[in-house]
Amino acid sequence: IRCWSNIPFITVPLSRAHGKSFAHRSELKHAKRIVVKLGSAVVTRGDECGLALGRLASIVEQVSMLQNQGREMMIVTSGAVAFGKQRLRHEILLSQSVRQALHSGQSQLKDMAIPVLEARACAAAGQSGLMALYEAMFTQYSICAAQILVTNLDFHDEQKRRNLNGTLHELLRMNIVPIINTNDAVVPPPEPNSDLQGVNVISVKDNDSLAARLAVEMKTDLLIVLSDVEGLFDSPPGSDDAKLIDIFYPGDQQSVTFGTKSRVGMGGMEAKVKAALWALQGGTSVVIANGTHPKISGHVITDIVEGKKVGTFFSEVKPAGPTVEQQAEMSRAGGRTLAALQPEQRAEIIYRLADLLTDQREEILLANKKDLEEAETKGRLALPLLKRLSLSTSKLNSLAIGLRQIAASSQDSVGRVIRRTRIAKDLDLEQVTVPIGVLLVIFESRPDCLPQVSALAIASGNGLLLKGGKEAAHSNQILHHLTQEALSIHGVRDAVQLVNTREEVEDLCRLDKLIDLIIPRGSSQLVRNIQKAAKGIPVMGHSEGICHVYVDTDAGVEKVTRIIRDSKCEYPAACNALETLLIHRDLLRTPLFDQIIDMLRIEQVKIHAGPKFASYLTFSPSEVKSLRTEYGDLECCIEVVDSVQEAVEHIHKYGSSHTDVIITENEKTAEFFLQHVDSACVFWNASTRFSDGYRFGLGAEVGISTSRIHARGPVGIEGLLTTKWLLRGDNHVVSDFSEHGSMKYLHENLPLPQRNAN
Repeated sequence: IRCWSNIPFITVPLSRAHGKSFAHRSELKHAKRIVVKLGSAVVTRGDECGLALGRLASIVEQVSMLQNQGREMMIVTSGAVAFGKQRLRHEILLSQSVRQALHSGQSQLKDMAIPVLEARACAAAGQSGLMALYEAMFTQYSICAAQILVTNLDFHDEQKRRNLNGTLHELLRMNIVPIINTNDAVVPPPEPNSDLQGVNVISVKDNDSLAARLAVEMKTDLLIVLSDVEGLFDSPPGSDDAKLIDIFYPGDQQSVTFGTKSRVGMGGMEAKVKAALWALQGGTSVVIANGTHPKISGHVITDIVEGKKVGTFFSEVKPAGPTVEQQAEMSRAGGRTLAALQPEQRAEIIYRLADLLTDQREEILLANKKDLEEAETKGRLALPLLKRLSLSTSKLNSLAIGLRQIAASSQDSVGRVIRRTRIAKDLDLEQVTVPIGVLLVIFESRPDCLPQVSALAIASGNGLLLKGGKEAAHSNQILHHLTQEALSIHGVRDAVQLVNTREEVEDLCRLDKLIDLIIPRGSSQLVRNIQKAAKGIPVMGHSEGICHVYVDTDAGVEKVTRIIRDSKCEYPAACNALETLLIHRDLLRTPLFDQIIDMLRIEQVKIHAGPKFASYLTFSPSEVKSLRTEYGDLECCIEVVDSVQEAVEHIHKYGSSHTDVIITENEKTAEFFLQHVDSACVFWNASTRFSDGYRFGLGAEVGISTSRIHARGPVGIEGLLTTKWLLRGDNHVVSDFSEHGSMKYLHENLPLPQRNAN
């Protein structure tokens, strides 16, 4: 027996120890007992007369899904008044139409007035129908529902509270979903100012306070409050500067301005916040979210339970650092300051970062050693990922060289004039390069990616948000610290931010008002997930690196094995490594073919036979499951083609438009291949591994793009720039250029200013 508000009530122990609410959204997936509160605006139609059946069916489906996962679901619902109003209006209209038809004739029907309906009568008429609807919907999922009607007085009578508590626990034990509502047919008017006067007192005057009280008394893990707004805003929703509050902490209510209450129902947002804070203090986590938005209402409840960033989450644990939204805003402000620096100043920052990579080598390698030891202890990383995670002195030296190359080549990247046009006399137009804005780079296992991408962002004047994998946490932390140290020499420390919160990648991809471009660096699965999750933000990158090498009949014998070995074996985990080897049919059963096979065996490369190759062999290697496979290891597919034309067709059908190579001494055949293969990088007699920003002389790359717009191939500084137009005039107006105007368009191309020779 526990005491609450000086009145004892019985509780039943749960598998999860109750007492503290969840500290982070990611923990909500562990919620066992959940109350879903459906506000009047969620349940009712826009005309406030009748129920939103489609929305209600979607909510029932989500609740049923969670119930069938083994959770204990309860619903606190509104809607009886609206449902009853619909029924009573129908009855009144029918009754009036009969009377007026008898006494006044049909011509008077249009003048009928519907009287104001009393809420208690509407509730009495609507409660049975509302419950019947819930029962019918839950039956579709083989779930039983039970109705419980309560009033505020029921919570002040000790015996009634015991009975209510016992009934709810018994229903949950039998896998029944309790549907609770205030008994609006008999409920007295709420006492003014009686709600939430103290921590231990809550008056049930609306379904918000009912849900909060019920959640605490039933020791619920999570209370989901659905209304017609996205959550809690720092100012009234709809105002220009209103921002959704992702996490709300006790004490923050002083900084919030509350708007009016929803279009229907008893409680406004202020009542919801008070009820939520009361439930939070009682040990129940709370999320307030929108249950009416057509794009999200179909999965809002399940999204919340999965820990996705939906609505406003109430937490008692305030993180030490800024939120990711604040980091994005800091990054944008820092990026704009960075772009306003002189090119020499941006270069100086990058040179400083390059020096720090070598000067602080020991500290970096020590941090990286911790990551490697933790990864090996936990055994969660495959060998290729462990290789990517590892840093060495030679890697750091190569990084420093690449960064200095970026610094040297970035002198005129931002603000470069790429087109000048004289529109008319004294009216000159310029197109100049500018930063894209705020970049979000998400990368796995590769801590060397952090200084590379940071240097490119600095050189191009972009703000940068970095989200690294937890397997490289120690390495990323020190590399980011060194990056900010370098940025500090010109006061732009905030331009590069490392996201350290428990932010899910999917949630980051929804920040379309804060992030301008997402660049994923990692596995093909990571890239596909980000491309799927990105909402309104362009994604630059490639989901797969299925690179081909075609060996032509005129291939130079001394070049073939050398190029194939380098393409496949130099770094098999790289996205630019060979995955499919195409052999011209005439080379089968030749010494050159035998040399290729012997070399692959010596290098311990596992061979998978393509369908045509397998048909030529009596005893073949394992036949490939798919010709669209990126192995990322010492494995490759061998397939046979009849001509260079067939090789091109194979690449177009099964490739990923990344990097493809021809080995031949026939210049005509090579040029055909170079011109017809539609990939980001197409090479002649060179390894696929040259597809790299550093090797291209870009200093480094943020990734390799197979997109067909903006940037393609290894993306360096140029790929992180866009343009804007500058028009300089002198009292010019468009009307002067009309048919009878005084001015004429010239549209003369003007010479570009000389680029910096350095």
